[in-house]
Amino acid sequence: MQLRFATNISVEQYIQQEAWRDAKLDQCPLHPEGGCKIARHGTYRRKSPDGAKIARWYCPEGRTTFGMLPDCLCSRLPGTLIEVETVINQIEAASSQEAAANSMRLDISLPGVLRWMRRRLFLIRLSLILLIELLPLLSNNGQETLSSFRSALGVEFVLPHLRELAGPYLDILPPPLGFGPWSQKKYRRKNRFQQQTGPDPP
Repeated sequence: MQLRFATNISVEQYIQQEAWRDAKLDQCPLHPEGGCKIARHGTYRRKSPDGAKIARWYCPEGRTTFGMLPDCLCSRLPGTLIEVETVINQIEAASSQEAAANSMRLDISLPGVLRWMRRRLFLIRLSLILLIELLPLLSNNGQETLSSFRSALGVEFVLPHLRELAGPYLDILPPPLGFGPWSQKKYRRKNRFQQQTGPDPP
């Protein structure tokens, strides 16, 4: 289970200072009344960015580990929230998604870049729609774009700021902003006429 490690430092500072050592968990999320034997359970390394580690705890009664994710890092996606925001900004500023894709991920083909972009765009737009409903501060914003949120909030980078504002709702917001489950709505393909696996019928 992921939990928020509230910190306003950059990912470079997080790695340089080994800030995961400063993460604290005052009580077990499963047993807020106390009585369990929750204890620090080392760290695990993030695949990206290189050198970033996440502090974690383990509750033996609940058989659950808890990772403290800093505000600079994505949930369940590699990289940082600022990197995701940069991608969304390029998409919003481009004449088309194909045009935006031409300047990203030169290591993979165009269809792969589009899937990579659209996954992030879908998840962030879904988070923005939910936040407009959840936070009165954003209720008058009306548009599900990062540029409109940036203007409304007056910040340079929106996503790290939104994780702070949405603290009580992170468990229901999708990644990479929140810690909730993946939304499969867009990616679930209709298999109504999909042939089943196995040999062809006679």
